Amino acid sequence: MARAPSLSRVLLPSLALAALLASSLPDRALAQEPASETTSCIDEAIRDELNARRRYRGVRERLFQKALRHELSVMGGIYSADLLSSWAQVQGAYTFHFSEALGLELSFAWTRAKSELVRIIENDRGIALLRVENDVYVYMGHLLWSLAYGKVRWFGGTISRFDFYLAVGGGITDNQTARGLTFSGGFGLKMYFGEWFALRLDVRDQVLQQEILGESEIVNNIAATFGLSIFMPFTQ
Repeated sequence: MARAPSLSRVLLPSLALAALLASSLPDRALAQEPASETTSCIDEAIRDELNARRRYRGVRERLFQKALRHELSVMGGIYSADLLSSWAQVQGAYTFHFSEALGLELSFAWTRAKSELVRIIENDRGIALLRVENDVYVYMGHLLWSLAYGKVRWFGGTISRFDFYLAVGGGITDNQTARGLTFSGGFGLKMYFGEWFALRLDVRDQVLQQEILGESEIVNNIAATFGLSIFMPFTQ
């Protein structure tokens, strides 16, 4: 007659198996801890790198620095007088930049006034020809205010920086038909190359009182110039 297995023979193997499983659980937990710590270290490294990049971008917002630098400019263009003919203009300017946004510019320009005007003399019923041909000297001072600073890529290669600015000021226009105060306003664009060289384009509207044929009028003379500038010191 077969005998039933005793209770001790059934319980002892079960207890041994449970003890073996219980002893293996801590090892698995410990094996998982280094993986989580490694992931955390990688996340912190990435976060530190991103923060460092943000701090670097905030140190120098403008790659071309103008503040507290001197600018010398040579320009040429056209001077379109309201009552006289247009003529070529040559101009030189000096600018001191107080900050990246503000600068004070002093300039001197030379051009010529040339025109032939007909004057009718009613009393004598005659006709007179007035010929105007003389040098024009323009002495100006402007406050420059930079409104926008940006960059442009040339044909997918070199990147250049530029400024768009407004100019307001005044001075004196000295010629045969006008010797008095002149008010001036306009805008300009400067394109920067390297650390000390720039190209510039300027348009100025000069408002003054001019007298021709015995009549005085308020005129708007337009000066459009293009030239180059150098900045000192040469390194930023």
